[in-house]
Amino acid sequence: MKLLMIIVDTDCREELEVLLHRNDVVAYSEIPNAHGVGQSGVRMGSRAHPRTSSIFFTVIDEHRVAELKETICSYCEACAKNMRMIQWGVEEIV
Repeated sequence: MKLLMIIVDTDCREELEVLLHRNDVVAYSEIPNAHGVGQSGVRMGSRAHPRTSSIFFTVIDEHRVAELKETICSYCEACAKNMRMIQWGVEEIV
């Protein structure tokens, strides 16, 4: 099992939800309107830096990660959107 953290521009959150559902990922959590500074710039939800990110978390079987990653990356490349995906190994869910 893998825990995925997917960070997208808040403007793209609905598109990511559609991609998750198309890939049969029906269980996830979202932290909307996240603030931070990174490769894509400053995201503070302020007048000076109005953009924000949405962070999605999901746990899926390891063999499904590559297909999901390919689907999301293909969408992001086609639409010139930024996305980051971080993976952690999951030993146990209690």
